[in-house]
This record gives sequence, structure tokens and C-alpha cells, in this order.
Amino acid sequence: MARIGLVAALLAGATLLAGSSQARIGTEAAPLGVLFVGSSGMRSNDMPAKVAQFAAVSGRELKYRAVLYAGFNLEDHWTLGAARAALATGDWDVVVMQDFPPYLPEDREHTRIWAVRWADLAREAGARPALLTVWPDLERRSAMPDMVASQRLAAQAAGAQLLPVAEAWQAAWRCGLHPSLYGRDGVHASPLGTYEAALVVYGALYGASVRSRRLYPAGEEPRTARLLQAAAATALGRWLPPSGRCG
Repeated sequence: MARIGLVAALLAGATLLAGSSQARIGTEAAPLGVLFVGSSGMRSNDMPAKVAQFAAVSGRELKYRAVLYAGFNLEDHWTLGAARAALATGDWDVVVMQDFPPYLPEDREHTRIWAVRWADLAREAGARPALLTVWPDLERRSAMPDMVASQRLAAQAAGAQLLPVAEAWQAAWRCGLHPSLYGRDGVHASPLGTYEAALVVYGALYGASVRSRRLYPAGEEPRTARLLQAAAATALGRWLPPSGRCG
């Protein structure tokens, strides 16, 4: 569905972020270049910067650019062209894509179509495509299983790496952390929700462990940090919690 009018209307509130992590710590590994393409789901609490922070404290370097516009889906980004122009520079190893939450069948088909198109373009530019799974609004959290399944199918159709953020939220909910992952609007992530998302993205992009004291969120209780890290590890398929236990 064409939404050029919406694109133009939202340009005034668009945010374009760029940055890199601090110097690498004790390693000669080459920096990883990541282009983030999405909406306020990733822009809230500056998730890309947090991924770069995790890389830095783990002795890695992430150089990134984030093209994140509030209210945009992947089709809107294609129409606007800013993310495609950024991708065309060939500076990126990975393109992280985020679409709208796919509540309805037409939403799910939209995610599949545009994930495939963006993934093809990423590969043409020499980058690995990755699709971040998003969570539902707080009031519609019952839609999560169907949303997760449809986004996994979209990633499979696109040949894209799956970044299972929504699955990590599900795992955290099972440990009793459900309310604290949402911000006040019940739509965007709270700082803890963004922390959980960034853990998953960091762990998936680097194939790295997400269970480390170095990755604890500042000012948070160690038990909460352990629970969130365990949920991220579970979503990434790197840890199976003992029966009846979390963290």
C-alpha cells in the first residue's frame, strides 16, 4: 500500500542517528558495520547505541548508522530512500530491519514482502540481512504467538537472520517481568525492554554470550539483570532454564 503522503508528513519528526562504540578493548577484531532500518521501536531509548555499548565492554567494536523514523514501516523506508542511499555506500556488514507489529493477515504479508525486498537489496550491497521480531502493544499482548510465528516465516522467506527480541520478551514474561518491559504508553519499550532487545541483537550479531556481569544494566538489581540475560539467552537458543526456574 502506497503511503507517500504519510512519509512526507512524518519527515519533520524523523530522526537519523549515527555513531560508533568506544575503542576496542584488548582485541584486533575488525569492527562490525551495522545499518539499522526501522521505527521508534528501535529509536526508543536508543537501542543501537546500547548494542554498541555491549560490544565495547566485551572487547568488540560496532560501527553503525540508524535510520529510524517514527511511524515508518519497511515500505515507507523504501519510498523515502534515505536508508537505501545509506545501504548503497557498501559500508555495512549487516542490515537490521524492523517492521510494524503484524497483527492482521495483511500486516503479516506486508512484512514478508518488504523483508524479502530489503534482504535482496542488502545482499546486493554485500551485507547480511537480519529481521528483528517486534512485540505487540500491551493491550494486545495475546497476539504475541501469532506475531512471532509470522515474523519467523518472513525472515525465512527473506533468507534473513532472525533477531528474536519478541521471543526474549516472552521468556522474560514467564519470569514475571512482563509489566516492566513496556514504557508508559504501553507501546514502546521501557529502558529494561530496550536493554533486553539490545542484548538479543548483540548476542545474535556477534554469536556472543549475553550472560555476563559486564552487561548488567546500570543501577538495576543483579537478580533482574540475571533474569533478563537468561531470557535473552533462551530466545537465542543458547540456554535452557531448569524446570520451574528463571535466571
